[in-house]
Amino acid sequence: MRVSITSEDNFLGARFGPSYLSATLERALCCPVGGVECQALQGDASNRTYFRTTFQKGAKPEVRGSVIVMQLQEAVPDPETDFTRILKFLQGLDLPVPDLYHYDVENGLLFLEDCGTHTLEDHLCECPEERTQLYRRAVELLVQMQVRATRALSPECPAYHLRFDVEKLMWEFDFMLEHYVEALCGSPLEESVRREVRAAFLPLCETLAAEDLCFTHRDYHSRNLMVDGGRLVLLDFQDARQGPCQYDLVSLLKDSYIQIDDALRDELVDLYICLRKKEEEWETDREEFYRIFDWMSLQRNLKAVGTFAYQSVKKSNERYQGSIAPTLEYVRQTLDRRFGSSPLREVLMRYVPGLDGGGIGRS
Repeated sequence: MRVSITSEDNFLGARFGPSYLSATLERALCCPVGGVECQALQGDASNRTYFRTTFQKGAKPEVRGSVIVMQLQEAVPDPETDFTRILKFLQGLDLPVPDLYHYDVENGLLFLEDCGTHTLEDHLCECPEERTQLYRRAVELLVQMQVRATRALSPECPAYHLRFDVEKLMWEFDFMLEHYVEALCGSPLEESVRREVRAAFLPLCETLAAEDLCFTHRDYHSRNLMVDGGRLVLLDFQDARQGPCQYDLVSLLKDSYIQIDDALRDELVDLYICLRKKEEEWETDREEFYRIFDWMSLQRNLKAVGTFAYQSVKKSNERYQGSIAPTLEYVRQTLDRRFGSSPLREVLMRYVPGLDGGGIGRS
């Protein structure tokens, strides 16, 4: 979720109004509520929409409160969603997630703790001198989440039933070919070429799918971490599943929205390894860990390019266009460093526009 306030306010796009909010907040918070105001927030690449609601809390006009209202695309006849199930799972592990005050099942509205206005991305842009400190905290939180959640994972948690298997990893690669290469770049692939490209990518997915399973947030990056006082708070965890432990580390350290230098990235990967060893007497071969990190980054960055292209082509949302080029640069660097003159590097450089630094628009 992004928390930058848009120009629209006064309930535009909301399935509710001020009277509903006042009555619902009074029931949820068990106190008088007045002077309700609502502002639409800039959303993420999902179908959910968000609103910050501020209000007078109690009898004193100067005492103000706020909550975030998450509006599902449509109401579902289920008292629990993947979001609420995983929220409760993470709360039970004493991990920093927003409190859920109320879930209006009939209207598909969730009333959540307001964890402030600054994402990690916002804070890094405003306070670049805190970059190393904040990234170290993000890595520390990642290790805590992975260790605790992986140990506690059970069938009651939706992530237990979902994995980054070969089928899922290849589906995301196909998604990139369809929406980026063919739709956004206007470079349709003949069936024989598609088979060639997929055949070159398949061994990478098979290797990743064979890694030990770990709880993965799936979108652990600078726009899904809130800086709330002295803590980082996890957002947008409803798509969690099991996969390689490097997945979320790649999301954080090869972020499409914030770039860090190689030296800091290497330092943070080493920090992750040291913390994992300290937390659970975990042993790993550093060279092998870095190899899987690079392979995972190739898959995830290409997946992100596909998502950005989908938003542009299918949703007419140009917000992510500027993130495509830096994400492709991650891919190019990984190919140069790890894949040399391999068939995979050859076919990706040949058939994925922009990897050579050229344009990425429609031809």
